Parts: sequence; C-alpha cells; structure tokens
Amino acid sequence: MGARVTRAFRNFNLENRAHREIGKAKPLVAPRHPSHKDTTEQTPEIDKSIHKKDDPLLSLLKSVYVESKDPPAQVMKQSQAETLEDEERRPLKFSLSGDPYGMLDITDVPKGKLSIVEALTALNNHKQSPKSWTPERISQEYSLDLKDTKALIEFFVPFNVKIKPPKTEEPKQIKAT
Repeated sequence: MGARVTRAFRNFNLENRAHREIGKAKPLVAPRHPSHKDTTEQTPEIDKSIHKKDDPLLSLLKSVYVESKDPPAQVMKQSQAETLEDEERRPLKFSLSGDPYGMLDITDVPKGKLSIVEALTALNNHKQSPKSWTPERISQEYSLDLKDTKALIEFFVPFNVKIKPPKTEEPKQIKAT
C-alpha cells in the first residue's frame, strides 16, 4: 500500500516538472585551455629540433662504456658462511614451551639481540624492581649494548593487566509475577 502512495507522489505533475527543468537556462561551459597538439602545430622548429641528430651528444654517448663482472657464486657463498660463523651467539634464557604459532624452536640468538619472550621478561623485571634490574644489569645479563638497553627501557613499556574484583553485592534477579 505504501509503495502505491509513494509512486503517486513521485509521478504527480511529472511532465510539467520535466518541461520546467528542460526550459531552464544552461550554465556556460568553462573555456578550454590550449592542448599539446596546438603548441606543436604552432612551433614546427621545436618538432624539428627534437628529431634532429646532435653529433656532439652522440660522440659523448659513444665514449661511455660500462663493464661489469659478477663475482663467482662459490666466493659469495663462502663469504656469507664466514659472516655467519663469525657472529657470536648466546643461548636463550627464556623461551616459550612447545611450538606456539608454528614457529621453529629457537635455541640461541646472536649477541646484542633478544627474543620476544626475553624482551618482555627483561622489561617486566625492570618494571617490578627497577633498583635491582638496572639497565647495566640487563645489558650484561642479555649481552646487549648499554645504549640500546636504555632506549629499550625508555621507549618500550609492557602492558599492565588489571583484574577488577567482582562486586560484593548480590546480583538483582527478576522475579516472576
């Protein structure tokens, strides 16, 4: 029923409204800016200079010569292996039990780096007792640079988990009437 009423109002005096819209004066169109084709037609000397052969530039281009050689593949593999062997590693102090999230079980990390679990543990220890867990102690404990440890403590803060105890009042119940 509502659709019939809506259709009646929509179609009421439709023809007169259409003639009124068609009869209105149209706004003037903005003037067009000159296009790129107009500029090339006006100045053919630019077109000629673009396609003209420039002998001095061509001779300079011919004098350029680039020679490159890739190092042999074995040398690259050996240098990468040497850098991996030179890197000092330390065993993990803390790790997650099991294999969470499908990650590999990591047993050691390079010196100067932390795992996520170790970073959170160190930050939480510093937060709980900042006098005993100073930046110097954390940097010594985890083989970190003192500057990086101070930045870690300053800019990263672990989350605070606050558990609100339930209210002691008995919950109100709806009584049947």
